[in-house]
Amino acid sequence: MLKFFLNSSTSSYLRGLADEFNESSNAIRVELNRFEQAGLLTSSFDGNKKMFTANTKHPLFRDIHSILMKHVGIDHVVSDLIRKLGHVSRAWLTGEMAAGRESRIIDIILVGENIDRNYLGRLTTSAEKMTDRKIRTLCITEEEEQEYLKSEKNALLLWEADEKQEEVGGEKKSS
Repeated sequence: MLKFFLNSSTSSYLRGLADEFNESSNAIRVELNRFEQAGLLTSSFDGNKKMFTANTKHPLFRDIHSILMKHVGIDHVVSDLIRKLGHVSRAWLTGEMAAGRESRIIDIILVGENIDRNYLGRLTTSAEKMTDRKIRTLCITEEEEQEYLKSEKNALLLWEADEKQEEVGGEKKSS
């Protein structure tokens, strides 16, 4: 579930999942079929590969996504790190977790100006204790954002400031 529901733009096929999770293709097929029959996954063909993606229109999608964000501890990181740092315009999840793989490391790119890096260090230490995971942060400017995101194929938008500094969520759209 983590693979598809943490970052809904992730897609994969049977043999790729079997290799990635070191499981038999039959066990993976059974689970994919269950999720597809429940309407949680959709499938399409890319040549002879049956590709699976999360069904973002399923009524439970947002709830499952939220539960997984809490499960991996990202909800704490977002609320504790970002809102107190200064002028942060966006926060992106990158790395293994953004690709939907379990990881002991949470990689976050913070986009903004005048981010208090000393305070960021203290908040990161606190968030690491809450999540029992290591957190790597990268602070960049809005001008640098597109260049950095080009190399991150699974970047997941965790937070974006609007005029009222409210939280919104979504995924990086492929170009």
